[in-house]
Amino acid sequence: MSIVAEAASAQERIRQHDEYYVRAASSIAEQTHRVLKHGDTFLVTDRHGDIRPLGFEEHGLFHRGTRFLSRLVFRYQGLSPFLLSSTVKNDNQFLLVDLSNPDYDDENGERLLRGTVHLERLIFLYNGVYYERLMVTNYGQHEVNARLSYEYDADFADIFEVRGVKRAAHGDLRRTVTDEGVNFIYTGRDQVERTARLSFSRGPSSISESEVRFVIPLAPRQSATVELSLNCYVGTEKTAAVSLPQARAQLRTDIRHRQEHFCRIETSNEQFNDWLNRSYADLQMMLSQTEHGLYPYAGIPWYATTFGRDGIITAMETLCVNPGIARGVLQFLAATQAKNIDCTSDAEPGKIVHEMRDGEMANLGEIPFGRYYGSIDATPLFVMLAGRYYQRTADRETIRRLWPNITAALRWLESYGDLDGDGYVEYERKTEQGLINQGWKDSADAVFHADGTLAKGPIALCEVQGYAYEAFVQAANLARALGDDNAAEQWQQKAERLAERFRRDFWDDELHQYVLALDGNKQPCRVRSSNAGHCLFTGIADEHQARQIGHQLTDLTFFSGWGVRTVASSESRYNPMSYHNGSVWPHDNAIIAV
Repeated sequence: MSIVAEAASAQERIRQHDEYYVRAASSIAEQTHRVLKHGDTFLVTDRHGDIRPLGFEEHGLFHRGTRFLSRLVFRYQGLSPFLLSSTVKNDNQFLLVDLSNPDYDDENGERLLRGTVHLERLIFLYNGVYYERLMVTNYGQHEVNARLSYEYDADFADIFEVRGVKRAAHGDLRRTVTDEGVNFIYTGRDQVERTARLSFSRGPSSISESEVRFVIPLAPRQSATVELSLNCYVGTEKTAAVSLPQARAQLRTDIRHRQEHFCRIETSNEQFNDWLNRSYADLQMMLSQTEHGLYPYAGIPWYATTFGRDGIITAMETLCVNPGIARGVLQFLAATQAKNIDCTSDAEPGKIVHEMRDGEMANLGEIPFGRYYGSIDATPLFVMLAGRYYQRTADRETIRRLWPNITAALRWLESYGDLDGDGYVEYERKTEQGLINQGWKDSADAVFHADGTLAKGPIALCEVQGYAYEAFVQAANLARALGDDNAAEQWQQKAERLAERFRRDFWDDELHQYVLALDGNKQPCRVRSSNAGHCLFTGIADEHQARQIGHQLTDLTFFSGWGVRTVASSESRYNPMSYHNGSVWPHDNAIIAV
């Protein structure tokens, strides 16, 4: 892409409030991202392997919630190379880009045709470092002077700023140039120093704060390489200096070691095997090693961090192939469980974290998500996961260590989770910056009445009562396994009482399913939603009601052919393009199907 094209692409980007959009008819709408992730670091580039934020604000190298590299554009002879192929390898860890020279006139005025010089970019991440190996090969009949250049910049934008949230002030950024490379040093308003150290394996012909150039003479059939690395440092954090070949070998070793802990599934259908292997590789990429064990991050680019609900559901869905994920999730969430009341983060003793962020804006409180607890369902889901983990593994020792955290979560369900003492678990945010809706459908318009009026809190969602029911059942099972029969009996009775009330108060004979929720006035939100399907997952629905719900979710107003819609097409707020009011979500359908 030329500089002129980049300027044009900026005109094709639309900003509305704090969100960016790309015009559907624009040229950049057809471009495809390439994504890599390792630990707390992820990379989003175009097909060339370049970072060009114009038009795609999510482009960049991100580490711990901050963009450490906002521009990295490779050029040959000052021109954009011709793209041959671009592939993220099957293991999701390596990006391989094949390029060739465009037509150009060399320094002697001789015309060099496209396809004479081959350029191969191998890119990967490892332990907070960006690695790239550029291999240049001359397939022509005469010597060429390969003129290579990289343009680069680092803006140290917080990921929420990249998403479109405006900031009133920033910290100080300085750049230093040495013979080995360039240092970008940013001191944030949170007084944390963040450093991006860009270095090269061979001496450049010229280097500045924004560009490096190499001139490499190549005889026919001769190859040469240039290696780049960019180390990301936060505060006193230091990444050990490892060469590119060493990092590549260690990354492959780590992949093999992790594969050994997964149960592999093979079938006689190659297409089905490809689907399984792709899912396996995607899951592997999203797993991050924490001090408490493995944790599946929620998504790239905006959700590359720990989310309580998402981690728990992923752990449940992978119990059969790797229960170690569930153990890591349980131990991480136990370590970050709230111990005090903090209205600015919706925290209460025993509550399980919703989301954690590690960036300048979170550190300064400009967003509430440094450690945010505004999730009504993560806490009962935590207890559910503990019970299902024990059923899968019989790991009594882990459960014994976690038992104080499990009982704290149960106490939260009985006290802070039940805002008005009616026996149901409800939510209402404590901070204006927090989420209005705190179930899995957390968009502002996700909970409404039949006429489309938005429900006012405190809100008791139907599926959350199901989660609470199973949490009490699993608590009874775990207490029994630990030898406390009295506690087991109490939790079992509590579950049965909740189920009895729920089947009476949430059932709607006209809808033939559970209502979406009860609002703050205990008025039912008489909306046919996929939320009711989660009650099949937890067992709170009796057989008669469950059968009717099953019929509802598979009728033409719910089932699109791709899956169960989040709300039926007959509902007032139905919109198949909306986030939660008509779209089809894979995890929602997986829970219903189970």
